[in-house]
Amino acid sequence: MDILSVFGIRGRSKEVHHLNDALRDVGLHGASVPDSVKLAAVNLLKEAEGEKLLDPAKSCAEAAPLLAYCILGSDDFTSANGDSVREAAERRLRLAIDHGESLDARLAMLTLIAGTIHPAVVEAFDFELAP
Repeated sequence: MDILSVFGIRGRSKEVHHLNDALRDVGLHGASVPDSVKLAAVNLLKEAEGEKLLDPAKSCAEAAPLLAYCILGSDDFTSANGDSVREAAERRLRLAIDHGESLDARLAMLTLIAGTIHPAVVEAFDFELAP
């Protein structure tokens, strides 16, 4: 691990740039997502793929719709992406809830823990943090 990159001296990692691009493609401007959330999401992607992203652009593009749905909420996500993409994101979220330990579940939990999840998503999917 490059210690200078950890402290942002060398700038953002390529993976974070890929995630920003992927989020923008699904209607969520990267600047509206805290860097800590993006870094944690990239780390979850790496963990799921064995500590190295083989195709960072593809991995980030696959994660972005779920992250964006959780952060934007159904209405804004649908406005940016349409009904079929929203339905796919909701299907992924339901499966994540049912199967608990998947990458999608961890990404959704990240938005909940970070406080970036949309209140309507919390309500619609009955999310809560245990005390």
